[in-house]
Amino acid sequence: MTNLNEKQLITEIVGLARSQGLTVHSENAQLNETGMDFQVVFAKDDTGMPWVLRKPRRSDVVERASAEGITLAFLRANLTADVPDWRIHTPELIAYPMLKGTPAAGIDLEQKQYVWNMDHQPPSDDFVRTLADILAELHGTDQISAGQSGIEVIRPEDFRQMTADSMVDVKNKLGVSTTLWERWQKWIDDDAYWPGFSSLIHGDLHPPHILIDQNERVTGLLDWTEAKVADPAKDFVLYQTIFGEKETARLLEYYDQAGGRIWAKMQEHISEMQAAYPLEIAKLALQTQQEEHINMALEALGVTSD
Repeated sequence: MTNLNEKQLITEIVGLARSQGLTVHSENAQLNETGMDFQVVFAKDDTGMPWVLRKPRRSDVVERASAEGITLAFLRANLTADVPDWRIHTPELIAYPMLKGTPAAGIDLEQKQYVWNMDHQPPSDDFVRTLADILAELHGTDQISAGQSGIEVIRPEDFRQMTADSMVDVKNKLGVSTTLWERWQKWIDDDAYWPGFSSLIHGDLHPPHILIDQNERVTGLLDWTEAKVADPAKDFVLYQTIFGEKETARLLEYYDQAGGRIWAKMQEHISEMQAAYPLEIAKLALQTQQEEHINMALEALGVTSD
């Protein structure tokens, strides 16, 4: 994107905020284009307070943002970690004061890789322990209250069935390699992997959504678009993809110590969920219908295009 386009986008998004009575300024504002759902501008108001301004990329994002707003209101009352406090929430714009802390990593769009703001080979003990504490607290929140507040609740048997249905849908619409399909079916059919309970999950837990302080302790979590009451293993899949099985075992150990609920085949279940991650990419591709996303999904599914 050219600087001129960036400038125009910043001006447009700042203008949306100002029309809602938020006096933020274009000078020194920064544009972040790394998110698939939102274009984001960081700008300061008259007092120098930094704000996060999120403009939805597509109409389907607006609907899910409504659910995210409900989730955040519940979390602010039930979670000790920092979460965004939306002051503006319209179909055109979401705005909230920037939280303290630094994302554990950013994303380099050109290189398609993380740019780390912490030691990550391996992560520090402070990082792992505080992340485990927050996940145990999040997963331990009362599901009935969460459901009553309007958060989507998916029972364990329904989550499993939905996963199986997604597999069939993706196979029919995009295809999937025989090896991957057979692995998925073995996992779906084996009761030993699957937990008999659901938990309130973040749903998209990767480094850009994890805020840390200068000691690499986790202070807050961003981007709750995918939050729901569902299978708790989902919050460990991206962690294992990035850091590997040994580091995930360390996180699970601290999670267990912090009161997180684990089961015998939890880590194996995380590994199988990781092998089914192409489903997530495929579902996004089918939703957006963008060629880049479709190609990414086909590659992940092991489908060779002629």
